[in-house]
Amino acid sequence: MAKKIFKYKGFTIDELKVMSMDKLVEIMPSRIRRTLLKGFTDQQKKLIMEVRATQRSVKAGERLKPVKTHCRNMPILPEMVGLEMGVYNGKEFLRVEVMPEMIGHYLGEFALSRKPVRHNAPGVGATRSSLFVPIK
Repeated sequence: MAKKIFKYKGFTIDELKVMSMDKLVEIMPSRIRRTLLKGFTDQQKKLIMEVRATQRSVKAGERLKPVKTHCRNMPILPEMVGLEMGVYNGKEFLRVEVMPEMIGHYLGEFALSRKPVRHNAPGVGATRSSLFVPIK
């Protein structure tokens, strides 16, 4: 069985990487398109420069640690595919490996900032009957 080649709206990853930003903006979803048209913030520009420097290092054969960022509102661009990013969730940097399927999403979507609620048994004093339960 042949391996399926990933395509984003009819374009392969290699085509997306060489595509101009204007052409890329046209095929992105509306929310990402609006973010890109408004322009990047200073924090986002710094992240893009780090990503490009890391890409050059990877092409040279070096294996680097993840690019750490607090910039959760950065859209995932084709040039980020294949890199490991450390995305801050408010407590720690979560390691996110950028896959081709993530193009058109934000970095923050892959580093959840809240844990799911896990309910347990009620604590001592939570009910009238639990007052008389001996504490271990």
